[in-house]
Amino acid sequence: MPPRPQRLPGRLALLLAAVAALLACRESTDLVFAVGGAPDELAVWEEVARDFAQQTGRHIRLLRQPSGTDQRRESLVIALSAGASEPDVLIMDVAWVGLLAASGWLLPLDGAVDTAPFFQRILQAADIQAGHLIALPMYLDGGLLYYRRDLLERFGIPDPPDTWEALRETAARIQAGMRPTNPGFYGFVWQGAQYEGLVCNFLEFAGPGGGFVRQGDRVRVDSETNVAAADFMRRLIADGISPPSTFTEMHEEEARAVFYAGNALFERNWPYAWALLEDPGSPVRGRVGVVPLPGPSPGSGVAALGGWHIGISAHTRHPAAALALVRFVTSAAVQKRLSLRLGWNPGRRDLYTDPEMTATLPHLPLLQEVFRNAVLRPTLPYYHQLSAALQRNLNAVLAGRLRPGEALRRAQDEMDAVVERYRPPGGP
Repeated sequence: MPPRPQRLPGRLALLLAAVAALLACRESTDLVFAVGGAPDELAVWEEVARDFAQQTGRHIRLLRQPSGTDQRRESLVIALSAGASEPDVLIMDVAWVGLLAASGWLLPLDGAVDTAPFFQRILQAADIQAGHLIALPMYLDGGLLYYRRDLLERFGIPDPPDTWEALRETAARIQAGMRPTNPGFYGFVWQGAQYEGLVCNFLEFAGPGGGFVRQGDRVRVDSETNVAAADFMRRLIADGISPPSTFTEMHEEEARAVFYAGNALFERNWPYAWALLEDPGSPVRGRVGVVPLPGPSPGSGVAALGGWHIGISAHTRHPAAALALVRFVTSAAVQKRLSLRLGWNPGRRDLYTDPEMTATLPHLPLLQEVFRNAVLRPTLPYYHQLSAALQRNLNAVLAGRLRPGEALRRAQDEMDAVVERYRPPGGP
């Protein structure tokens, strides 16, 4: 249920009022589209905007967002909460959809778009809120295991591991064999810094029996399965199989840089890393394999579902043009261009068997299965606060400041307090 309105600090309230007043005075006919800030991404969006203008006669002004996910969310929340009419169309992380929908900031798309080409499970879990379709998947993400095929072959290991314990054993063995000639070599790199990526990794280590368990409005994380997963993560660092910097600085790109340089056997990352690892200048080009992540037991591996979804601001002054843009951007042709140019995994499932797509992105058929079984984070309006509590306490485990059981009990207490704050007066 939607959170209770909270009083904003005085200076922030004045800022939001000023932003709203300033934007209300502008009568721009441009359609403003909030997109990511990476240079390669922006260049492709500029091409898409030009094509849309040529076909419709409607000019798009791209609003470049910060590269950091948290900063990007905050910038959108400030504009939307101020009632600003710009941006008209926005791309949002799947973890924000519940927050933006519950706040009434997204325009319903019911009956206005064709949903048949999309993954229905993902639509039901993420894009349909309170019975209304309020977004569509732009591109999808799921955790994958990258590995050095040449090193497994050299050390006589026929297949990549399908359990976390087998990964630890294989990583330790090959790391020991590589260290005499490469002292900076590690068995496994992954995302352990205090941010949303840590939560995604934790869900994958915990497997299908762990992670977030919904009990009505309550979300449980204090379980034996989760304690075991947190302890396993801690031991990877304590035993030296993962770098000591894992809990301080390992985000996606930091982990990829280690693997890219030839200094790791295994890497957990999102699908975007494939194109970069196969870049003509990559030191590991042609020597990398990719498979679904291991699990606590054989065949139990899961991937945390990530990705970005597209929606229309409820404050837009151009709803018809905004809807035309959403249809254009989620069309097969544009989704295909974004995939081939940026390595994105399309939100449309009908492209996962396209011959041109699979020739360039051979792992697409694998990803189709990964997305069908991916683990979703709770689509609650206050999810980011639940995540922050879990991040803090998990990171303390990795740093050796808290024991896994104590950390998850603390996280549970903090998360329960968040849920209680958002209960309506007189609610259960």
